[in-house]
Amino acid sequence: MILLPQIPPTFEIGQIVRHRRYGYRGVIVAYDLTCQAPESWYQNNQTQPDRFQPWYHVLVHRSSEATYTAESNLKEEQLLHPISHALIEQFFHNFDGVRYVRNATSWPGWE
Repeated sequence: MILLPQIPPTFEIGQIVRHRRYGYRGVIVAYDLTCQAPESWYQNNQTQPDRFQPWYHVLVHRSSEATYTAESNLKEEQLLHPISHALIEQFFHNFDGVRYVRNATSWPGWE
């Protein structure tokens, strides 16, 4: 078994980001140091960014969607306005003007 070095994540939980290709804004709720999706999901994805980089769970602004995307697809968002998503309160207790602040609630399936 070959172990590849793990790249530390650039973005943090609660940070607002923008997708480089699709342009949507969102907030990071969790990350994995490498892609943890099954191979079948990865191959059915429209693109196949490197699996061996951080991947992020992102709540998409003005939608009910959450995405799983590679770090190379994200950039820091300059427009630091709150994100509108039904699950925001599930993960965060407030927005401090720069980022969302994590709440103390356990996240189902993410403990």
